[in-house]
Amino acid sequence: MKMKKTITITLLFVSVLFLASCKKSIDLEPLSNVSTLNYYKTAADIQQALTGCYSGLRAPLFDEWKLTELRSDNSIMGNSGSTSVPNRELSDLDLFIPSTSLASINNYWTNVYFNIRNINLILKSLSINYNSSNGVITSDSTVVVITAQQKRELSAEATFLRAYHYFNLVRLYGGVFLIHKPVTPDEAVLINRSSVDDIYKFIIADLQYAAANGVTMNYPSIASQNFGSNLGKVNSWTAKALLAKVYLTLNKKSEAITLLTDVINNSGYGLLTGLPTSYADVFSITNEVNKEVMFAIRYKAGGLGLGSPWPNSFAPELSGTAVVNGDGRGFNNGTTELETFGYTLTDIRKPLNLAIWSTGSNRRLYPKKHISQVLSVDDGENDWIVLRFADVLLMMAEAQGNTPASLAIINQTRLRAGLTALTAVNVSSTAQFETELAKERRLEFAFENVRWFDMLRYNTTMPSLDAVSTIRAHYAAMYAGHYGKYPAPAASLAEIQGYVNANRLLLPIPQREIDNNTHIVIPQNPGY
Repeated sequence: MKMKKTITITLLFVSVLFLASCKKSIDLEPLSNVSTLNYYKTAADIQQALTGCYSGLRAPLFDEWKLTELRSDNSIMGNSGSTSVPNRELSDLDLFIPSTSLASINNYWTNVYFNIRNINLILKSLSINYNSSNGVITSDSTVVVITAQQKRELSAEATFLRAYHYFNLVRLYGGVFLIHKPVTPDEAVLINRSSVDDIYKFIIADLQYAAANGVTMNYPSIASQNFGSNLGKVNSWTAKALLAKVYLTLNKKSEAITLLTDVINNSGYGLLTGLPTSYADVFSITNEVNKEVMFAIRYKAGGLGLGSPWPNSFAPELSGTAVVNGDGRGFNNGTTELETFGYTLTDIRKPLNLAIWSTGSNRRLYPKKHISQVLSVDDGENDWIVLRFADVLLMMAEAQGNTPASLAIINQTRLRAGLTALTAVNVSSTAQFETELAKERRLEFAFENVRWFDMLRYNTTMPSLDAVSTIRAHYAAMYAGHYGKYPAPAASLAEIQGYVNANRLLLPIPQREIDNNTHIVIPQNPGY
């Protein structure tokens, strides 16, 4: 058999693993050994398949923090003196010198494309097709027994999930393989990387379709009706909010403002307010999918195989049961830079985002917002919030620029955090406005895998805050206490600052994709 690309390994399977539902209604029996192209016959079949795709969001997320938060100025590896291979590999990610064969880079890529494959099978069954020449999604007749409304809403969810995956891929890797329909292994090995522009055209088409065809009821109605016992699934407002972020990333601010205005005025979503617990309530396991949460990857504790790994992953290493049962792995440690130059003592977000664990000389900062008590290791209840209303508000401020209305928006999250309002007196220039906005987003969304993507976007929307300069300043701030303590041969500050450049803002294409394809030449990203 001819050697195939990594993604084609998944294409060799004709069965789809339908994992459990996104939350409370659990079906633990997977359907296997079924031809997916022939299986989907009814709306119930499509719904079950889509449930599997929601579940498929969890696997990529396991590595996402390593590719985003760790490469930002929020997070570091906890033990700078460690020589273990896993720690060194993560430290190499932090230093922008990862191997092109790094497991985390390959695993994220493979898991995302596996879920894209499953989404494409659903959309193929529903006869939802992408026309690459004009960038339009079309809906044709289907043999699936399904009402027109069911088809619209279920296909809207599927196109949203596909767009979400590709939006992450293009920001992390640049131009990737654009696969918008089921393909055979022989077809897959002939698909090369598409341009960044073509990937974004595809993302926009998917999200425009999702926004036009998704559930349109506002949040109070969604909550009261429990959205068919599947509260937390994406809807038209979710699609509009993510599409606005795509437009903002492309510096299409007027298009973003139109969508954000609609979401703010009409969606029913809003900030949780009321000091002192409102920020913590956003992430509480007893208050999941509240009115601020527009999209979350959901977990369910209870020994079902659906629990969150974050409590044990992010609790401090060797903390025993002081933070969480089963000890922690010590991943995703907060930086003293963020502690010293970011949060003030009165900011109520600080204890949740930079909790402190200390014993003797061992002191760790960790993201408590992702941690609740567990009965078993890696079986937490904590959902992972991907998109929330605070993001919508602060995107609006970024899109509008330095205006009194934008300053008022920033003050909404500042006041909730217990801070004083900013005024035109202390924010008198565009540069000051941009600095305050970027800082507010950093403090509000710390450890939500948002900061890195923000830094990339600022290269276009607020270039005075370019990512390369920000990371180099981060290395300087953390050199004496962290980076300068790496095992010999230790690099100088100038050396590690030199590791970061415009090319290295992208991850490498997984080397397996390049090496295992004997049919075409897949170009590696520059700098690797």
